[in-house]
Amino acid sequence: MIRQQERTYRRRVFRADLFAYEIRVKETDLLIQSDKELEKAAHEAVYRVREQMESYIDRNPFFLHTLSPVEEDPYAPRIVRDMISAGKRANVGPMAAVAGAVAEHVGRELLTECKEVIVENGGDIFAKAEQPLRVGLFAGKSPLSNKLTINFEAHEMPLGICSSSGTVGHSYSEGVADLACVVCRSAALADALATALGNRVRSKKEVNHALEWVQNIHEVLGAVVIVDEAIGVWGDISFRTL
Repeated sequence: MIRQQERTYRRRVFRADLFAYEIRVKETDLLIQSDKELEKAAHEAVYRVREQMESYIDRNPFFLHTLSPVEEDPYAPRIVRDMISAGKRANVGPMAAVAGAVAEHVGRELLTECKEVIVENGGDIFAKAEQPLRVGLFAGKSPLSNKLTINFEAHEMPLGICSSSGTVGHSYSEGVADLACVVCRSAALADALATALGNRVRSKKEVNHALEWVQNIHEVLGAVVIVDEAIGVWGDISFRTL
């Protein structure tokens, strides 16, 4: 997402009682909130996961560009294996999972030093909180944009809450959804499935068909699709209006 849109989204997941800090390394731009100040540890975690991905891509350049699933590689770093697995599950390229995978790997590393962490990476979120969390839905020019939150209880976390859009930002999508959001335990899988879900929405008429597809994937806890003023929802999703 572009900078202004990203900042709007970040305000929708802000917790005033947590430490908040932004980590920027090359293309990676994270907002991290945690119950302890862990900015230095977060920087180190980002450098580690990026080095693992960059080294793998240097040896396997197809990994960066393919829009199709790739074969499992038992010798790849864990984050790469997670992206490959998510891509295969969603039938998309492994880079469709990159934002969620980075958010989750950084977040899980920080959880070794804290109890609560929320990592936002371009609108894709990994969250482990000890109180309810409200996540705003940004859907570009849709009249529903920034009008709704989806709400999660502490016992439901950790979670990956990831989105794709055919009308917002620079990420590739074959569809026209203003928002395709997927909730999973795995943020990497949620990210890949959000891309695949968005790809299936090429008109308002296809919203329900796309949701029928995603509900057959047992790892999915819930999904939301927004196209203009139309919204489709599946799963255990609790809404609140703003």
